[in-house]
Amino acid sequence: MAVDPQGNDIQRFLQEDPGGPLVMMNLVKFKEGGRASFAEYANAVMPFMLKAGAQPLYAGDCSTPLVAEPGQTWDAVMLVRYPSRAAFLQMVSDPEYQRFNHLRTAALHEAVMQATLPWAASP
Repeated sequence: MAVDPQGNDIQRFLQEDPGGPLVMMNLVKFKEGGRASFAEYANAVMPFMLKAGAQPLYAGDCSTPLVAEPGQTWDAVMLVRYPSRAAFLQMVSDPEYQRFNHLRTAALHEAVMQATLPWAASP
């Protein structure tokens, strides 16, 4: 199962950049006992997020799915606004940030990191 972005994922993320801010949606499934490791990761990387100009918008546990196929349920969701894709990539490329990424990798069974873009305002 996918947990961390790979080289091709990052290239596509940059190539498809429309410019401007984005909200990164993170859906995660924890390995057994992984919640504590993920909490440690989240606390450790918060200063890097703030330095990158990121704004945590929401983090919470997922509850009963209303519509989902079997296996499509998640343990937690996080929404984080970044000023740009470049700011996000600069953050995750920082060697100091990388010192903590193993905590995330060890904690997760599966993850989705989905860049989202705001819809144009309706007239």
